[in-house]
Amino acid sequence: MDSISALQVFVHVAETRSLVAAGRLLGVSASAVGKRIGALEADLGARLFHRSTRSIRLTSEGALLLERSRRILTEVEAARHELAQRQQGARGRLRISLPLIGEPFLTALARFKLAFPEIELELDFTDRQVDIIDEGFDAVIRSGEAPDSRLTARYLGAYRMMLVAAPAYLARHPTPHSAADLARHDCIQFRYPNTGKMQTWPLAAAGLAPDFALPRSVVCNNLEARIHFALAGVGIACLPDFAIRQHLLEGRLVHILPNCVEQPGPFHLVWPSGKHPVPKLRTFIDFLQANLFAEQP
Repeated sequence: MDSISALQVFVHVAETRSLVAAGRLLGVSASAVGKRIGALEADLGARLFHRSTRSIRLTSEGALLLERSRRILTEVEAARHELAQRQQGARGRLRISLPLIGEPFLTALARFKLAFPEIELELDFTDRQVDIIDEGFDAVIRSGEAPDSRLTARYLGAYRMMLVAAPAYLARHPTPHSAADLARHDCIQFRYPNTGKMQTWPLAAAGLAPDFALPRSVVCNNLEARIHFALAGVGIACLPDFAIRQHLLEGRLVHILPNCVEQPGPFHLVWPSGKHPVPKLRTFIDFLQANLFAEQP
C-alpha cells in the first residue's frame, strides 16, 4: 500500500502542478510531498516533473505514469468498495433474463436460492432479445456470444445439440446413417418465436448440398413441445443435451448421427460493461459457473 500512497501523492502533484497545493490536499508539508516525489522518481529511475522556481510540469515519462496511475487508483478504489460491500454480505434483488427453457437453469437456480436466501431472484424467461440496460436487468443469460459492446460476458459452460429419436420411431423407420438420409424422415423442427425464422440444424460438417432442406413434420416454437413429440415417436428432433440427458440415460430417446453435428455452443452471462459486479451479482456469477453444468459427464 506504500506504493499506492506514493501514486496518490504523484497524481495530486500532477493535477495541481504545485507541491504546496498537493500538500494542502494531503494535509502534509510541501517538503514532505517533494520527498515522496523524489523517492518515487528514484524507485522508478525516471524524472517525472520539470521543476523551476515558478512552475512544475510533467515530463513525457510523468505523463505516461499519470495515465496509468489514474487507472490503478480507480481499480484500487473499486476493489475497496467491493470488499466493503462483501463485508455486508450478498443480499438484495437480482433481476435476471434467461432463455425460455427450464433446465439446466431451474435446478441450479433453486440451489442458489437455498444457498443465498437473502438474495431475491426476479426471473424473466423469454427468447426475445432484451435490452439489458434500457429494461433494467442486472444480467442476462443467453447462448452464443455477446454481440453488444456495452456488455461484459462471462462464460458459464457449453452444450451440444443432438439428433435424437424414440425407439418406437426407429422401429417404424430405418435408422439414418448419413445426414442426407434425414430427407426421408419426419423431422420435428423449431421456429424462433421472436423472429419467425426456422432453426438451422447444425449439420454444416456433414457435406450436404447447399439447397438441402429438412422435411417439416411438426413445427414448434418451444423446447418442451419438441421433447414431447420426440418421446412420443413422432419424428427426429435436434435438441440440446442438457434438456434430454435423463431421457437418453433411461433409453426413452436414442442419439443418432453423432458425427454429423457441429461443435458445442456456449452459454454466457452478460451485464453492462464498465461496472464492477456488486456482491449479489458476483455471488450469482461464481455460483452458476461452478454449478450450472456440474452434473455433466
